[in-house]
Amino acid sequence: MKKFLVLYHAPVSASQQMANATPEQAKAGMDAWMNWAKKAGRAIVDLGLPLTNGKSISQSTVNDSGATIVGYSILQADSVDDVTKLLKEHPHLRMPGFSIEVFEGMPIPGM
Repeated sequence: MKKFLVLYHAPVSASQQMANATPEQAKAGMDAWMNWAKKAGRAIVDLGLPLTNGKSISQSTVNDSGATIVGYSILQADSVDDVTKLLKEHPHLRMPGFSIEVFEGMPIPGM
């Protein structure tokens, strides 16, 4: 099985999303994620976390990140097509302006 990094993008930070959600909306969102996770089953290596306070680091500077990444997951499957099919039903995609990126992990020779 190959591993895939899944990045969740949104126009609003995860902390803003959580702060603006009513308890009912927060519960409905978590229920949707857990239902998707149940369907995904063994494909999930790490369901992941919401992300906040990103930093952009170079050799000489550290700045706040301008990235729209609000969370991640790690999945496993035989192919990127299999992961893509699995993610088409993801509740993150129900929100306007939200998107998902998937990257296949490359094996490191000798490891």
